Amino acid sequence: MTRRESLAEPCLRVTYIVQALGAGIQARAEALLLEQTAELPRSAIRDPWISDHILGSVEAIEPAGPGRFRVEIAQPLATTALDPAQLLNVVFGNCSLQPDVMLTDIQLPDEASTWLPGPRLGIPGLRRLAGVAARPLLATALKPMGLDPSQLAGLCRTFARAGIDLVKDDHGLADHAFCPFEARVEACVGAVEEMAAETGHRTLYAPNLMGTPDRVLRQLEFARAAGVSAVMISPMTVGLPLLHQLASEAEGLPIFAHPALGGGLRISEPILFGKLFRWYGADAVIFPHAGGRFSFSEETCRGLAAALRSPSALARPAFPVPAGGIRVDRVNDLLTFYGPDSILLIGGSLYEAGDGLFDRTRALVDEVARAASEGPQAA
Repeated sequence: MTRRESLAEPCLRVTYIVQALGAGIQARAEALLLEQTAELPRSAIRDPWISDHILGSVEAIEPAGPGRFRVEIAQPLATTALDPAQLLNVVFGNCSLQPDVMLTDIQLPDEASTWLPGPRLGIPGLRRLAGVAARPLLATALKPMGLDPSQLAGLCRTFARAGIDLVKDDHGLADHAFCPFEARVEACVGAVEEMAAETGHRTLYAPNLMGTPDRVLRQLEFARAAGVSAVMISPMTVGLPLLHQLASEAEGLPIFAHPALGGGLRISEPILFGKLFRWYGADAVIFPHAGGRFSFSEETCRGLAAALRSPSALARPAFPVPAGGIRVDRVNDLLTFYGPDSILLIGGSLYEAGDGLFDRTRALVDEVARAASEGPQAA
């Protein structure tokens, strides 16, 4: 089909909160529309095909508080070039530089599922991988930065012996000279396999992939060959399109996505972490729970978890992974808040036990198992 032929193509719909005076909101919405596609005044667009098939339209303008308006814009899906980087560009590229605009929602047509991978396994597949049928999964992180591979492997043994479902690298662990990626992976894989043979419980280990795209791809290949079952990346650090690429790899692995560098972008957290991370291929998404050392509200956390788990033709549901300073004594509250389809990531509160790390971890595992056996939690 040439560009001159009639198009009845699907559209994406993007919603923004815009700060503006009421008298100027129509013009501001029009400027927002033009900025994301033609990047020219309408008077300078002389080709009617572009006006009809590229610019899209302002679909709705609604009040959203004093001096604020909710603006919905529809754009032809073709403007994305069916490309993960270009999708980001057309929904918030130039407009992210305008301080009066916040991206609050993206709705994609079902046709986008042909080029957005979504989670490789999602919630059902990760449950099968971990051997956990119904209850929430428990995870922890290897830290602090500065430990060598043998020390981290020792932590893996302790956590695995205690019955944790998943041990992941902290997001600060890279390919350091004092803790090389390959040596760390080999040591930690060996540790969890040793504990699986001893206890019958298989703990998953997920190393952190960090670096330039070529380095990350080499790390993925090494991790897969070493017997790793899942990996973690920070999509905002290494790039959301790279998450897309890793999730699209024929011989890839399920991915845990870390939220580092995702703050302060004027993108609603449920959209960035709940929709985009899921669409681009994260099987589980880590985010700070309300009341920890970060400032997410309960409303934000609830919306984020809903965005990850909601039924969609685009992608399998992904696990919400609340984290960020969760205390062991808050676990029952989190089970009630998130329900069984969640992964609770607890780190510092376990490490504070010092020499009692195994006992505190084992007590946490037992507490979650007990709570799950008493009946389903309310989401």
